[in-house]
Amino acid sequence: MPFFRENGILMSNQVQRGRGEAGKKMLHQAFVKVYTKFKLHFYQEIFRRFQDREASLTTMETFCMESIQALGSPTVNEFASFMRISPPNAAYKVNSLVKKGYIRKVQSPDDRREYHLELTQKYIDYYNISSDYLVTVMERVAARFSPEDCARLERMLVIVSRELMPEVRLPKEAAEE
Repeated sequence: MPFFRENGILMSNQVQRGRGEAGKKMLHQAFVKVYTKFKLHFYQEIFRRFQDREASLTTMETFCMESIQALGSPTVNEFASFMRISPPNAAYKVNSLVKKGYIRKVQSPDDRREYHLELTQKYIDYYNISSDYLVTVMERVAARFSPEDCARLERMLVIVSRELMPEVRLPKEAAEE
């Protein structure tokens, strides 16, 4: 789907075709702004916390860590499959993260040949940089909007996650179905 920029906001041609529907365009812009603000706040905090020393996670390693966290406690093969990369490539990335102390391999009690990836406190501390802000924003949402509006927003977000984003299935979602 081709994209274009309007007033600095990335828009899809699908939204452009529906220009008569100003509400769709406004919703799109509002969603992009919220998403962008979450990302930028995270980047600000990363730079603020690491200004005197180099951050030890590369951008790609951060993506890997966020994926491992979202998957729960995957095996290397489950991680590779989800990320659509080869098992050797996944093993290389995992070993680098183990050496840096962000994850550990824990032997499966069911199958001694299998190892699950678990987050360490070092990564949890790193991750809390962004999750703390999410908690703050959600507290503000709860204070600003009625319980009915919050419940409606929650229902909408659940529908977006479960039904409108089928390309990304998390293990927890599959278990809930």
